[in-house]
Amino acid sequence: MDLTAQIKKNLISRIKDSTDLDFLKALQTIFDSSEQELYGLSSDQKMAIERSRKEIESGNFHKNDEVISEMREWLKKK
Repeated sequence: MDLTAQIKKNLISRIKDSTDLDFLKALQTIFDSSEQELYGLSSDQKMAIERSRKEIESGNFHKNDEVISEMREWLKKK
């Protein structure tokens, strides 16, 4: 059994056996907060992210090393 499965099994067992209402409420809060978005994004931001993902999928991007190299060359000319 892998570590993830072991942890899940242990947690399920502990939750089932618990009678501590505060503990169970705290767990519920953790689960609820983990399901919410960490950052509220506007529809424009979400669309920009989607466009960027499509550009990456189509190969329309530059590697970081290439950009840094180009910038260094540009700065040498200044």
